[in-house]
Amino acid sequence: MCLGIPARVVEIVDAEALLGKVEIAGVRRVVNLACVVDDAHPVQELPGNWVLVHVGFAMSRIDPDEARQTLELLAQVDLADDEIGMLRA
Repeated sequence: MCLGIPARVVEIVDAEALLGKVEIAGVRRVVNLACVVDDAHPVQELPGNWVLVHVGFAMSRIDPDEARQTLELLAQVDLADDEIGMLRA
């Protein structure tokens, strides 16, 4: 199973190489933006946009509501994992 994590593009690190810095839950890392750049969405316009990130690549652009909902679901899964772990202890 592949899981894309919502992240907000915070800056372009190298426009020519299509690399940008994203923020995921307070952690910033450089990812490849090639999959989300096209004529209608140039790399310079990506800061502030939300993307789904998987293994260092922004796979698609998503709207802020979808990002929020996905992050909320991931938080619920994490809480459930914590509770299951306590039951197993």
